[in-house]
Amino acid sequence: MAKEIAVQIRLQAPGGQATPAPPIGPALGQHGVNIGQFVSQFNERTREMNGTVVPVVITVYADKSFIFEVKSPPAAVLLKQAAEIAKGSGVPNKEKVGQVTSEQVRQIAETKFKDLNAYDLEQADKIIRGTARSMGIDIVD
Repeated sequence: MAKEIAVQIRLQAPGGQATPAPPIGPALGQHGVNIGQFVSQFNERTREMNGTVVPVVITVYADKSFIFEVKSPPAAVLLKQAAEIAKGSGVPNKEKVGQVTSEQVRQIAETKFKDLNAYDLEQADKIIRGTARSMGIDIVD
């Protein structure tokens, strides 16, 4: 028989560098989850991401046990890394802050494909291009 799900928690944490400090500690503590156990398992599983912010969905069961699924990093984070910028533009239609190549956009689309609402890679590519445009990042060929 399947366990009864108590709650699902969605968080974003730095890969391989999570700590029991907010936002992780309070979010898990209020549901009775062993925070230290989660942090050690999360850091072990995301060690190769080394500080890149990654979303995680934690399913907490009624008996206080948990499982978690690590998603791919947000498109904005991947675009900022590719363009080597600190943050997106406040006025993206007037002020451009960086550039990425079409090949970099394609690689990001391939990385994010399983987490995007797209049927094929071409549509995923368009989603990533839209995110880049809204961040003030130009796409060059």
